[in-house]
Amino acid sequence: MAAEKVEKLDLNQLPRVDTYRTWQEAQKIPIINGFFVEDIKTVEVAPWALTGGLGAFIVLDGTGGVNDAYVCEIPPGGKLKPQKHLYEEMVYVAKGHGATTVWQRDGKKHSFEWGPGSLFAIPLNAHYQHFNGSGSEPARYFAVTNSCFMMNLFHNLDFIFSDDFTFSDRFDPSVDDYFSGKGTIHGRFFMSTNFVADTHTAALKDYSERGAGGTNMKFDLAGQTMGCHISEFPVGTYKKGHRHGPGAHVIILGGQGYSVLWPEGQEMQRVDWRQGSVVVPPNQWFHQHFNSGARRARYLALRWGSWRFRFMKLTDSEGSTYTNIKQGGGQIEYEDEDPRIHRDFEAAVRKAGAVCQMGEHHPRCSERAAVKAG
Repeated sequence: MAAEKVEKLDLNQLPRVDTYRTWQEAQKIPIINGFFVEDIKTVEVAPWALTGGLGAFIVLDGTGGVNDAYVCEIPPGGKLKPQKHLYEEMVYVAKGHGATTVWQRDGKKHSFEWGPGSLFAIPLNAHYQHFNGSGSEPARYFAVTNSCFMMNLFHNLDFIFSDDFTFSDRFDPSVDDYFSGKGTIHGRFFMSTNFVADTHTAALKDYSERGAGGTNMKFDLAGQTMGCHISEFPVGTYKKGHRHGPGAHVIILGGQGYSVLWPEGQEMQRVDWRQGSVVVPPNQWFHQHFNSGARRARYLALRWGSWRFRFMKLTDSEGSTYTNIKQGGGQIEYEDEDPRIHRDFEAAVRKAGAVCQMGEHHPRCSERAAVKAG
């Protein structure tokens, strides 16, 4: 008897639903994809009915569907519509001065002022409204949310935007200094707070684990499952290569340099950055950040995965990105990196008129110094 012919299954023909994508397209604002954004302060925005301001989605390839980002601009003297939603959101102010009011249903309103470089989180499902404090200049912020995850998890927009549950454990209106900027430091560089006045000047702690005299501070904002950190590294230095899960939005706060990114075993890709640039390393791609300019470089990473509230292991080396890859971690030590990396860095530093300062950190620099001295 002849064998029955089995029809090949075409998964693309299945009736799939992407609630987030459908909602996103309905907003009718620009959607920026790709690998890198040169400057969030100049991204093209369009009227956004949902917020009452101007906006654009930024959904780069490295987000992996766990989070997304958007830019929103408030016109001079303007304000946005009140908002409330069942997804987390972290806000970095790219330019302008203004204020935000946050409140629970039938609760006391809390207002705080912000300016360029401010960082804060919107408490889950709380009401809030943003105001531009200038009558002549627009204000613009960059926000990272987990709306894509939450919308596709529940696939019900009424629940996302209209549920009335109050998360008083995350935001208690009776606490007067909730957005005061006060915080609690745990260990060397872990901090719980709800407001950072200026990420450009915030105090950081030693983070030599990542190499080359770097400093760092990791934040738990408003009890979110998302997290963020600020990192800085000196002139003429660069960080060790490492990899981790998706969704880390790296925003350049200051300095000039570049990053190289590559999937294991494949060619490296390079992006040159400056203040306002954003890059999102794809899931499990190695990446490395280089300060090739004449002053210290600092960046803010808004990402999936809080150091405090951990409930989902996205990678084999979760929590060990500064552990040697030879020991099962996600970091490449300087002595194990591709020789091209340091050679290219020295060329970039010379081109910028700076001096390589990796001698005490990098074995290849030390070897050359020893040869010269001998």
